[in-house]
Amino acid sequence: MTLIAPVNMQTDGVPAIPRESAERVEQYMQARSAFFCDWHPKGEGLLISTRFGDTYQLHHLRQPGAARRQLTFFKEPVYSAAYCRAPQTDGFLYSLDAGGTENYQIYYMDLHTGRRHCLSDGESRNGSPLWSPDGTRFAYASTRRNGRDHDIYLSDIEHPEADQLLCKVQGLWVPICWSPDQQQLLLLDYISATETYYHLLDLVSGQVRPLSENLPRNTAYGSAVWARDGRGIYFVADIGSEFMQLHYLDLQDLQAVHTLSGGIEWNVTSLDLSHDGRQLLFATNEDGLSRLYLMATDTHEYQALPVDTGLIGHPCFSPDDSEIAFSWHRPNHPADVYSIVLATGERRRWTESEVGGLNTTHFPVPGLIRYPSFDGREIPAFYYKPGQSTDRPYPVIISIHGGPESQYRPAYSALFQYWLNELDIAVIAPNVRGSTGYGKEYIQLDNGYLREDSVKDIGALLDWIAAQPELDQNRVCVYGGSYGGYMVLASLFHYSARLRCGMEIVGISNFVTFLQNTKAYRRDLRRVEYGDERDPEMRAFLESVSPTTNAHRIQRPLLVAQGLNDPRVPTSEAEQIVRTVRDNGQEVWYLLAEDEGHGFHKQPNLHYYYSAMSLFLERFLLD
Repeated sequence: MTLIAPVNMQTDGVPAIPRESAERVEQYMQARSAFFCDWHPKGEGLLISTRFGDTYQLHHLRQPGAARRQLTFFKEPVYSAAYCRAPQTDGFLYSLDAGGTENYQIYYMDLHTGRRHCLSDGESRNGSPLWSPDGTRFAYASTRRNGRDHDIYLSDIEHPEADQLLCKVQGLWVPICWSPDQQQLLLLDYISATETYYHLLDLVSGQVRPLSENLPRNTAYGSAVWARDGRGIYFVADIGSEFMQLHYLDLQDLQAVHTLSGGIEWNVTSLDLSHDGRQLLFATNEDGLSRLYLMATDTHEYQALPVDTGLIGHPCFSPDDSEIAFSWHRPNHPADVYSIVLATGERRRWTESEVGGLNTTHFPVPGLIRYPSFDGREIPAFYYKPGQSTDRPYPVIISIHGGPESQYRPAYSALFQYWLNELDIAVIAPNVRGSTGYGKEYIQLDNGYLREDSVKDIGALLDWIAAQPELDQNRVCVYGGSYGGYMVLASLFHYSARLRCGMEIVGISNFVTFLQNTKAYRRDLRRVEYGDERDPEMRAFLESVSPTTNAHRIQRPLLVAQGLNDPRVPTSEAEQIVRTVRDNGQEVWYLLAEDEGHGFHKQPNLHYYYSAMSLFLERFLLD
């Protein structure tokens, strides 16, 4: 018996997958996570996203441990939503695309009638919906005007056809927060991971004025919340620091910026202000792990809240400010939703996500290592070691994150745990130069002509692996997606003699064709990172380091997976590397999902893809 590919999955060069091994993969894949979305505005529980079928959908929880009542039933996943806080309403906003195209539409679900209403144009890319404080209107960003620039619009649930274009912009702008009097919006203009700008939009006059012109240039600004008295803004930025710290800006004196988290030399990642304005909640990313802090806004003194080691997602005050809810991720258990009662410190567990009947007690957790690279820099990485004892060194998978302005952080991965527990493969996830989380200098170390310095960090990791007696330097596989897919291909042509095989999903195979063919709204953003292919000198460099140019140096088997509707890394990137590597006589397994985009999100596709990877590893890494 063999596993049959889903009806929307094309395969080329993939052999028959034994059902026996596929069934074991499927058991790991039955693990589901739960993610906090929002508190019900009347205190009637939580809105969460979790999966009971093939995709993640929205559910309501009335109290901790209560049954999850499913509210949405779509073929496409829904990961986030926000309740309307207008007194006479009971519903929420959420976003949905079709087949991974990322042309998200904004919908309102009316819980009185059970009907959904599309509030955007049905065609363009729409995102970042932000309710006004009274819940009567919402602002959002849309590419409706020209398919490229993210203009700012204002709409409401009663008359979406009469939505208002607030300002035309160039590039990627998003609404960040409303003023308490609902007369102003703070907007963010995103240029790159290290350069963003704030602007204030006056909703009465329509005037947009740069707020950042009074603040230091070459700065990255992030999350922000308006003080309840309207006099200032709490915001996150890397002003005078390598890290994104918490600050307060007095709007009466735009030169008066006060740094509030200077004692924490790590990034502040999220903010939430209590409804009474007396407390500010913020989370930090400290060496890849989360901590949660509570600050008194009158004294600016803060203290850490009692949350165990892991990752914290979307922390948020309850409507009466008595509790804080959040998603909590651990590397050895799927994410669940928790809350903390502020008066007592009691931690309440709202969900208990299933793990396919598996016992997670002995699932491995990673250790944080640092290894030296070619220029003496220490590269951080999370190292998962299989729990089984063996008399032979462990084979290794190097898992490389995408972005590149991203960061591997140790959340639960069913795929990692399958490799660790069933195949006895060690997993190392490095945060090579260019990753976020380690300061703005580190982010820029792979930009433009420095592109292959990050690949050298993988070479240095191979050196580190060779020095570890418990690891088998002769059985190493590289794995990654998107930019991590480029890193897989680049590692294969630089270090084929030191690798057994590679697996990449939605990876970049040629920087020039990628920049020419990625969606128009992303093109300039990516040129900041990779370089402008329209410049002849840069174009020549990008061609020289691209995997398609160097495919003749790839001497190892390759697995490639791609979503047909990917707007970021188009299908042509996968097809040209598959064709080129095969023309050079190497074996390539190719999977193309017709109902996916930038990555796989539907359970049938994931099951087949994970099973194919398992067979690929058994043949080329473990054999």
